[in-house]
Amino acid sequence: MRIISLLFCILISLQASAVTEISSFANNDLTNWEEESFEGQSTYNIVEYDQRSVLKAQSNNSASGLVLKKRIDLLKTPFIKWDWLTTSKLSGLDEQTKSGDDYVARIYIIIDGGFAIWSSKCLSYVWSSNQAQGTVWNNAFIGDRVKMIAVRGQQANINQWYQEKRNVYQDLIEQFGDKGSEQKNLKAYRYIDVIAIMTDTDNSGGQAESYYGDISFSAQ
Repeated sequence: MRIISLLFCILISLQASAVTEISSFANNDLTNWEEESFEGQSTYNIVEYDQRSVLKAQSNNSASGLVLKKRIDLLKTPFIKWDWLTTSKLSGLDEQTKSGDDYVARIYIIIDGGFAIWSSKCLSYVWSSNQAQGTVWNNAFIGDRVKMIAVRGQQANINQWYQEKRNVYQDLIEQFGDKGSEQKNLKAYRYIDVIAIMTDTDNSGGQAESYYGDISFSAQ
């Protein structure tokens, strides 16, 4: 998982507007998404589920994800929106440890530090099977450059869609530090470079099946 977090936190590309569509699963479109495999092969397919097209993710003792290199201007579109559902949870894991660093669903937001890897920053919005909703912790492998945020926690229901909305710009400031002025914060956090999706069970050796709806960034 060390390699996963490092590679997911070192990529780049493109641009944003008032509403930026990141995925178009409803249109059966995975254009520009690249698969990154680390331990085994999680599978990602667009399927019809609950009478709409969504991304189905299945993991069987595996860890691979989908990566989109796209530059987003958080000054224009700071909010990320998506919905997701899982059919099961990974019981008995302590996700704050290396042996428990598995998730039925997660979305990465990455600021690429380029050759200055130490300046890369990553938010990992996770569906945690065992942490309380709202819990935040450092990644067990990478430390404080990857912040894990339990958007959904142990009390969340399986087989139920949840709609999410996060202010990525504010989350970056809260998790990586206020630079003391709006100008300095914009310099540090205005642009993100990569969005990634991953359902993984390689540390626990378990299985997971989750579904992701379309992802977009918006002004409000």
